[in-house]
Amino acid sequence: MPAHRELQAAFGAALTGTGVPPGVIATGDVARRFAVYRNTVQHSLTDALSQRFPVIRRLVGARFFDAVAGVFIRAHPPRSPVIAVYGAAFADFLDGFPPARRLAYLPDVARLEWARGLAFHAADAAALTPAAFADATAHDPDRVALTLHPCLHLLGSDYPVVSIWRANQPGADPAPLPAGGEAALIFRDAGDVPVLPLDPPTFRMIGALAAGKPMGAALAHADQDQIARTLSTLLRHGLIVGTAPFQNTRFP
Repeated sequence: MPAHRELQAAFGAALTGTGVPPGVIATGDVARRFAVYRNTVQHSLTDALSQRFPVIRRLVGARFFDAVAGVFIRAHPPRSPVIAVYGAAFADFLDGFPPARRLAYLPDVARLEWARGLAFHAADAAALTPAAFADATAHDPDRVALTLHPCLHLLGSDYPVVSIWRANQPGADPAPLPAGGEAALIFRDAGDVPVLPLDPPTFRMIGALAAGKPMGAALAHADQDQIARTLSTLLRHGLIVGTAPFQNTRFP
């Protein structure tokens, strides 16, 4: 008789495959009844992906999206009972999905949408006020490292992902897409998850701060106006939650 874990594995595989797993006991047509259950599970997973990636669904159309979702579900069945974490591999899956190659920007749009979900569900943290930040950085700010809010995410892309995402929001006015890539700052703000475009210097600065570099190293190649705008953006949106003297000598 198969072990309990083997039965669970076979049952899970059958939910995203075909056939009936061993050990199923039911009255009537077992195959038909299990097929109904399988369809319910796959519909629920497809719906979860639709809610997590609404812009992808809008870009490719509902019919194509549902077909892609079906292939993804079979290749990447859930590993957690928490439906909110399902879909982490979807962007990478699109990268290698031949029918989607003509829309080369899709994977990065999916990464943006996934980052919005992560930002929405991130832990809370108390933000520093501008006054507290000024006090903490008053002495030798170049050697101070910042702790940024756990809801903050950055995305750089070779495609205009912010413009594509904005153009596909409900009620958005049609507008020509810019040429070239865009970078995004994604965070939670009072229950909403804004997506802000960043110029390359600001993207690099925030990325360096998020990586734990001291302010002196993170802001070394920016002018004073760029530094002021970057810190103002982070403070205005409550994205700086702590400071600490930097001790590691890896960074100059």
